[in-house]
Amino acid sequence: MTGDNVAVIERFYTAFGERDHATMAACLHRDIHFSDPVFPGLRGPRVAAMWHMLCEQGTDLTLTFSEVAADADTGAAHWEPRYTFGPTGRAVHNRIDASFRLSDGAIIDHVDAFDLWAWSRMALGFTGVALGWSPTVRNKVRSTAARSLDRFIRDHPEYAT
Repeated sequence: MTGDNVAVIERFYTAFGERDHATMAACLHRDIHFSDPVFPGLRGPRVAAMWHMLCEQGTDLTLTFSEVAADADTGAAHWEPRYTFGPTGRAVHNRIDASFRLSDGAIIDHVDAFDLWAWSRMALGFTGVALGWSPTVRNKVRSTAARSLDRFIRDHPEYAT
C-alpha cells in the first residue's frame, strides 16, 4: 500500500504540472477535505473545482515536487509552483509542504502549508510587503479566492453540491 499511496501523490502532482484537472480529480476521494492558507476548509466537489480553476488560470504554471513519502494511511510532499498571479501580473514562486491522509487508494485529506505573507509579497507587491501579515489582507485574499471559486462553480455546474 505504501508504494500505491506514493504513486497517487506523484500522479496528482504530475497531473497538476500538466494542468490535467481530470486526472487530479481521479486521485481524490469522494469525501475529500482540503485546506491551505488561501482556501481553508474546502470539502467534496469544491476541492476538485478549485484544482480545475487553478489549472485553467495557471496558463504559465510550472511546478516541481519532491520528498514524496507515504505509509498505509498518510503521506507528505514538498512542491513548488511558479506562475503569474493574474490580478497583478506578478511572478510567484511558492514553497509548499503538503500532508495527506489516504483512503481507498485516494486522497481523502490534503493540507498545504505555506507562508501567506511570503506569498502576498510576491503576488501583491507593495500591499503584500506592507500589509500581507495583517488579518485584513489575509481575509481579503481568502474572500477574493472564495468568490472566484464560487463564480467558477457557477460556470461549471458539474461541481455544484
